[in-house]
Amino acid sequence: MSGALPTTGTITLQVPFKVAKRGGRKEIVLPEGASPTPRTDNTLVKALARAFRWKRMLESGAFTSAELAARESIAPSYMTRVLRLTLLAPDIVEAILDGRHGPEVTLARMLEPFPLDWDEQRCQFG
Repeated sequence: MSGALPTTGTITLQVPFKVAKRGGRKEIVLPEGASPTPRTDNTLVKALARAFRWKRMLESGAFTSAELAARESIAPSYMTRVLRLTLLAPDIVEAILDGRHGPEVTLARMLEPFPLDWDEQRCQFG
C-alpha cells in the first residue's frame, strides 16, 4: 500500500465564468486575471491549409483556377476568397496556427477583403 488516505468526503469546486455568444456559437468567458490557454480554430487552420495547397497546385500549372474549382466542387469565387489567405503576413498565419489570435479573427472575417500591406493587416487583425 502507498499509505494514501482513502477519500471519504465530497469535494466541491466552484469556477466563476460567463457564457457569451460570439459568431453564432457559445464561448466561455474567463474571469479577470485568468490567462486563457491557446485554442486553435480548426476551421481557420483547414482553410489556410487548403489555400496553400491550392496555391501550389495553381503555380505548378497542373490546373487552371476554373478546373481546380470544379475538381474541388466549389464556386470559383469561394476559392478566390480562400486563396487570399496566402497573402497574410507570416506572423499572422503563425498566430492562427498556434491559436494565439484574438477571438475577432474568424474564418468569416478573414474571407472578407483585407489590406495587402502586412503592417495594415497587423493593425486590422491585432
